[in-house]
Amino acid sequence: MSYLVLARKSRPQTFAEVVGQKPVVRTLQNALAQNRVPHALIFSGVRGTGKTTLARIMAKALNCEQGPAIEPCNACRSCREITEGASIDLQEVDGASNRGIQEIRELKEKIRFMPTNSRFKIIIIDEVHMLTTEAFNALLKTLEEPPAHVYFMFATTELHKVPVTILSRCQRYELKRVGHRELATHLLRLAEQEGVRMEPEAVEMIVREAGGSVRDGLSLLDQIFSYCGQDVRASEVVEVLGLVGHQLVADVATALLNGDLGTVYSLIDAMYAYGSDSRRFSNDLLAWFRALVVCKVSRNPGQILAVSEEELTELLRTAAAHSLETLTALFDLLLGGLEKAAFSQQPRLALELACIRAVQFRDVVPVADLIARLDRMLDGTFDETATTAVSSPAPSHGQRTGGAPTPVPSAAAIPSRTEPQAPPPAAGTIKAPSPPQQVRPASSLPGENPHQTAETTLPEPTVSATSPAAPPPSPAPAARPDSASPASSPPASTKRRIRQHWNAFLKYVRERQPWVAASLQMADSVDHRGEELIIRFADSTDCTLLKQRNTVNDLTEFVLDFFQENMRIRFEVPGSDACAVDPANGLAPLQERRALANDPLVLTALDVFTGQIAEIRVGQRYRATVAPPPARQLSDEEHNGIDD
Repeated sequence: MSYLVLARKSRPQTFAEVVGQKPVVRTLQNALAQNRVPHALIFSGVRGTGKTTLARIMAKALNCEQGPAIEPCNACRSCREITEGASIDLQEVDGASNRGIQEIRELKEKIRFMPTNSRFKIIIIDEVHMLTTEAFNALLKTLEEPPAHVYFMFATTELHKVPVTILSRCQRYELKRVGHRELATHLLRLAEQEGVRMEPEAVEMIVREAGGSVRDGLSLLDQIFSYCGQDVRASEVVEVLGLVGHQLVADVATALLNGDLGTVYSLIDAMYAYGSDSRRFSNDLLAWFRALVVCKVSRNPGQILAVSEEELTELLRTAAAHSLETLTALFDLLLGGLEKAAFSQQPRLALELACIRAVQFRDVVPVADLIARLDRMLDGTFDETATTAVSSPAPSHGQRTGGAPTPVPSAAAIPSRTEPQAPPPAAGTIKAPSPPQQVRPASSLPGENPHQTAETTLPEPTVSATSPAAPPPSPAPAARPDSASPASSPPASTKRRIRQHWNAFLKYVRERQPWVAASLQMADSVDHRGEELIIRFADSTDCTLLKQRNTVNDLTEFVLDFFQENMRIRFEVPGSDACAVDPANGLAPLQERRALANDPLVLTALDVFTGQIAEIRVGQRYRATVAPPPARQLSDEEHNGIDD
């Protein structure tokens, strides 16, 4: 007789021999003991977990001459015939190759007759989800009310493909992946029965490759036995299966965490020289970092991770030496980089690039730490000599530090000393000047361009600061704007600037409140005197709606955000006071702007980061800054604007 592989040779013949499915086994045995076995059962689960095996054991238990019994005797004629696959009353159907309606019709004709030698006729359909819709429909009535001498047992790896009408007529049993330790114990026991000695690490590798499937593990074990003979070593398992030893993965992860790029390159080169698959290595490395995160956050990581005691000890030791922010940020970087490596034409280069980016990232300095430093400065307890410099740049590939900043009034976040990829979302920015330079008040900022950054505001006005990558050795002290400075007179070029960009301002308003922009387009002229923006109309009906309290507040916010000048709105109609604005209207945005410019935390940030106030956003409806027009020769329409 030809050689019988371990997957067939060691197939369980009783419920007690089934590996890792105790809840299902207990339910089936209780049903047999209480005579409550349903006429239709369906077993689902991943490959190699025992679906067809349980169906055959149930068939033996039902037809056993000593039963129905909770355990088949495997000695009577019926049990022996089922074990040998020679039972006339047990019919196994391959659903993948007998999937049409004609096969189901023939099956229905056969079950009409009484069993020949056994107590019941047993119909087992493997991969039942492969049947056609017509075949399922033909089976419905028979499955709902089968003859008393017939039992149906189905097995499938894709339960979701089975029609609900079939599932509702069956009792479902979902088989789980076999646990790591249970499968390792089972493989060691089989190795002892075969007279083969195995190193524990070799068993762990096979169990990991099996992925919870007993049949996959037995197939790998057969292959290893053929190569290694009577003594199986971990190094030989690596050679046969092309695996990456867990120690190599652990060494690479440790080198990445320590920032040792030279060691990382040496290990990757050794891995390639060994002939290991780069995709398998990438998956193992990601799994290792995931295990580090689990060890950091879980009280019982051994219940979550399918690893040996030795690996768990090493994981716990490594996780204890690094912060959760560092582990999660590196995990995030590697996940994005290694996903690109999987689809790259040069997977090794993509893998090395992902490791380079990971090495460049060291310890993360949470934003909360920087905020805490500012708090200590405000309290007068700040010790400059004890402050460590932020030496590592934030990674550009979707890094999230995981540290939640402490809520602070009027300030959102103070990022580390890096060159930002894009301005952070905030209601205002503090931009670092080139030294030496005095801080100017928000009301007298130089330049013709009213929009220097593209950013998005939060619902509440906030201020963020960005410091230069390399501050000057002896910067001039930043002048703090006093409470009166925001109200200082604008430069002489302000009038021309307001008229020049009036069309852009109308577009800005139109994106937020179209009807307000339509009303402003009916204005005859605009002017700026002192702290007043004067908008003139020929007819008082054109500004009747604009003078309402809420509209004036909104329009004041738009003016402050766009022109970055402290201005109040005033409507004028020749010979009429119908559009006069209540002096109390529009004061709230102005007061809020002044309060932000003189907030103690903002002034402290200016001193710490040697910065200046660039823009202040107070509008609650502000969503996106309108980009300024490029420097070019103005068209006639833009040059004329609205006549003064």
